[in-house]
Amino acid sequence: MNIEIIKADNKNSDFIMLINELDKDLRERNGEIQDQYDKHNKVHNINDVIIIYVDNKPVACGAFKEYNTETAELKRIFVLKSFRGQGLSKLLVNSLEEFASSKGYRYAILETGRKHIEAINLYKKSGYTITENYDPYIGMPESICMKKTI
Repeated sequence: MNIEIIKADNKNSDFIMLINELDKDLRERNGEIQDQYDKHNKVHNINDVIIIYVDNKPVACGAFKEYNTETAELKRIFVLKSFRGQGLSKLLVNSLEEFASSKGYRYAILETGRKHIEAINLYKKSGYTITENYDPYIGMPESICMKKTI
């Protein structure tokens, strides 16, 4: 298995394909609740993207955007179903943290859904702790927000 990690931006066609798959996955898992989250998943203001390729096939992606001058918010983290369980999500999160740190961010934050147990477990294993919901997720009971010093 040949793994390649590339940095890209929100216009990368492989990133767009992967986030379309992510949106389908979220819709299947969350149903109508997803409607209130879709507006927070736009990528027009995301310039820092990572894509993981396995044997030249795009199989995972993630991104971050500035939340404030010290904090990057991780967004759009996804691994194709057929490639889960191989450590790619951990590799993806680590790569995003290194990328954000190289740009001067000291903290990483993220939001995930209460139903996404595997994501919550991944983030906890990666050193994230649950924190108060941050804007725009304040008052959204299905959201779990997490933070880590990077």
